Amino acid sequence: MSSSQPPSPSPSRSQPPSPSPSPLRGWLAVGSVTAGLFAIVTVEILPIGLLPSIGRSFDVTDGTAGLTMTMPGFLAALSAPLVTTATGRVDRRIMLCAFMALLAVANVLAATAPAYWLVLVSRVLVGVTIGGFWSIGAGLAVRLVPPDSAARATAVIFSAVPLGSVLGVPAGTFLGEAAGWRTAFAAMGVLSLCVWGAMLAVVPPLPPEQALRAAVLRQALRGPGIRGALGMTFLVVCAHFGAYTYVTPFLEQVTEVGPNLVTVFLLAYGTAGIAGNFVGGAAVARRPRAAFATAAGLIACATLLLPVLGDRPGGAVVLLMVWGIAYGAVPVCSQAWFAAAVPRVPEAASVLFTASFQATFALGALAGGAVLDRTTASTVMVLGGLTAALAAVVGARRGPG
Repeated sequence: MSSSQPPSPSPSRSQPPSPSPSPLRGWLAVGSVTAGLFAIVTVEILPIGLLPSIGRSFDVTDGTAGLTMTMPGFLAALSAPLVTTATGRVDRRIMLCAFMALLAVANVLAATAPAYWLVLVSRVLVGVTIGGFWSIGAGLAVRLVPPDSAARATAVIFSAVPLGSVLGVPAGTFLGEAAGWRTAFAAMGVLSLCVWGAMLAVVPPLPPEQALRAAVLRQALRGPGIRGALGMTFLVVCAHFGAYTYVTPFLEQVTEVGPNLVTVFLLAYGTAGIAGNFVGGAAVARRPRAAFATAAGLIACATLLLPVLGDRPGGAVVLLMVWGIAYGAVPVCSQAWFAAAVPRVPEAASVLFTASFQATFALGALAGGAVLDRTTASTVMVLGGLTAALAAVVGARRGPG
């Protein structure tokens, strides 16, 4: 056995496999997991459209209110390995439902918080939910549907990422502007409870195939495939969130469009992202690393050309759609690379994917903000493009697979 791979579980110690659900129930379970991730993605990035309102409610600056965005990412990166290993012997269905209930509690706490520090506590709970739910849910497709449908089911699950941007955040922002930011979080609390009920009804028992231990994660981290996955994920996600977090200032200052057109442009980006998710899901089944490198290259092209061609609305919207298609493929490509690097312990691959993705999300947003405060929105785009171009080169050098 190769020393770069974690040992396979002993038949005498592993839990009995969960019974195979019917195809219909399997796809219903996939749908409920997707709905859960949709709720999580929406709640995580919902404050982007509500920061001024939250800041005014508690008389804090926009920068301080921005902690509601950065805290969940860092907490998710910490909780992904800690929570998943601590609950490694618990049925995964139970854990998914528990995390969804925790998300509902976090939303209710945010909606009713009399002080800003309680809002931050709610965001800590969101971070724990992200780390735990993503680590378990991201790799569940292979246990819910037949093997020949696993790639398509994984793409469906990861469609929650662009769907959260396209539907969840604009709808939440609209509701927050119409009825107050607390109402938006209360609505997400109701949605979380509905998803929790759906999971209880359709997700089958999922006993852990192997109790995930810290030693398994450490051994997985020593594998050369994981190092490549970590490196590519860091570069691409840092490039994306370092630039995309501040795309609205770019559109307002460089493209010179108003708030209504900004919303239209972001909807075009998100719609393209849904398409990119399924295109990436199809490509990743054949050549995951090449698909990842191609996505990075397209992000680089879009962000580097935005300062040149994005001063006109037509050029900006076309480049945003290219960017959306490219980034829509990134999460499924990253997860596939991690899964291929640790094939014997898929949950370890999901934990490492979640931790690296969330930590880099938070770091990229912080870095982009620091650059924006000192330079211009165009500079942020250029630096993001150069980072994505480096990722494309690294991905291409990793081989044709």
